[in-house]
Order: sequence, then C-alpha cells, then structure tokens
Amino acid sequence: MLQVVYRYVDPGPAPGASSAATSGVMRRTRQVGTAPELAVRRALHRRGLRYLVNVAPPGTNRRRRADVVFRGPRIALFVDGCFWHSCPEHGQLPKANREWWRVKLHGVVVRDHDTDAQLTAAGWLVVRVWEHDDPDEVAVRVAALVTSRRPVRPPPA
Repeated sequence: MLQVVYRYVDPGPAPGASSAATSGVMRRTRQVGTAPELAVRRALHRRGLRYLVNVAPPGTNRRRRADVVFRGPRIALFVDGCFWHSCPEHGQLPKANREWWRVKLHGVVVRDHDTDAQLTAAGWLVVRVWEHDDPDEVAVRVAALVTSRRPVRPPPA
C-alpha cells in the first residue's frame, strides 16, 4: 500500500495587517457557520437529512473538524472557501505579504490532503465542495451518497 506523507511548512509569525481595513476584514472572517456552509446545511435539511455540525470525525486528529458529518454512513463534508483553500478557479494570493500568504495557503492545502488521508484510512468518505458550488446540487449529490452508504438493517423479528 502506497503511503503519502504530507509535510506542513510553518509560514512563521503572521505579518501585521497591511491596513486597518484589512485587519477589520480578517477579524470578522468566520471559521464556522459561514454563509456557504449555512446554505448547504439548509439544502441538506430540506431533503430530510440530519447531521452533526463542526465535529471531529472519529479516527482523525481531534483538531480537524468537518463542516457536516453523517455518522451512520460515515461521510464527512467540507465546504471549502475559495481563498483559504486555494480554489483553482477563484483562489488568489494577496498582493501584500505575498510570500508569507503563499506558504500559509499551501499549508492549508497540505493539511486538507492529510485530513482526507486520515479520514479515508478510518473508513470515512470525504466530500469536499467549494463555497461557489450550488448548494442544492451539493445536497442532491450528498443525499445520494448518504442513501447508498446507509447500513442495511435486518428486518424486525
């Protein structure tokens, strides 16, 4: 079995904000309950799916938390932001402190790969979607996965 090793490189201490406006934006950036996450959760809920929010799935580093977790079918859903997770379509490096951000955002991608590997090794299905993905399309896809991975229960005796 091929084992992939992901290496995180510490970007060092964060440089000061390039402006007061930037500092305010960064301070207000949410880690949990972002608008894209809420939209996906609402779409999942409309389809009758129930789930846990912001949970570390068993078998992973407890600091690695999935946005939505389906325990029975063992599905971990991550709604990744385009900036923080380096979306190939929309991800951009800031102009100020460019090299620090390059290392920092690369570290996020490395951590994502490592989290995926840990979850997969523990028997979880990892689903990653971008913040710009249509929430209803995501919900349809995830609902199909949940249905296909639900444990089969024996008929009552």
